[in-house]
Amino acid sequence: MTIREVAFPHELYVLLKLTDKKTLPETLPGQFVEVKVEGSPKTFLRRPISINYVDREKNELWLLIKKVGEGTHQLATLKAGDTLNLVFPLGNGFSPVQKKGEKVLLVGGGVGVAPLLDYGKYLKESGADPVFLLGARSKSDLLEQELFKAIAPVYVTTEDGSEGEKGFVTQHSILTKEKFDRISVCGPKPMMVSVARYAKATNTPCEVSLENMMACGLGACLCCVEKTVKGNVCVCKEGPVFDINDLTWEV
Repeated sequence: MTIREVAFPHELYVLLKLTDKKTLPETLPGQFVEVKVEGSPKTFLRRPISINYVDREKNELWLLIKKVGEGTHQLATLKAGDTLNLVFPLGNGFSPVQKKGEKVLLVGGGVGVAPLLDYGKYLKESGADPVFLLGARSKSDLLEQELFKAIAPVYVTTEDGSEGEKGFVTQHSILTKEKFDRISVCGPKPMMVSVARYAKATNTPCEVSLENMMACGLGACLCCVEKTVKGNVCVCKEGPVFDINDLTWEV
């Protein structure tokens, strides 16, 4: 695919907007791509990246990438006009709309907010009522807020209190003021476990998008195995989205 635009929403992140001569394949919110990293001798395996957003009118796919290792730092050096080798769509995404008007809480932290943008858009267009709850260390670490606000109400927590309510997402007052039909979460595992604990306590259906290291994306290399109530499964093939009742987390 060809990179149409490169943006840097934060010093640790790069946003790549890609297009292709062919019409993009159908994708589901929560699915991911496997990216081949060119020009990085130590990066032999593809890197899994969540699909951030799909713009059908522009035939455009967005990838929000956090710079953490050599491979992702190399991706951050790409320019508009460069090409990127992707395998997609991979994995199983978030649940489809269950009923018109259902209230769905989408909780994200860090780069885990990425797949929630596309999912929120899908929910809104399908007649559901999404609400975003985003967490970060500080105001400067919040990503794509204006894009989220264009879709649905956005509530925020920051650990230092510089934006929204001070604390963690599970401490936000919205959780005591409103009742949700279900919850979808993506972010650091401690955050997802905390939200899963809240969901269990309130008897609210909840699904989480796991961020296990996924090298092949096809269930062959076995590096992303997760223990579930049904046995060990490959997150890239059976997930990355799981019902919390299928996981063995202690919540």
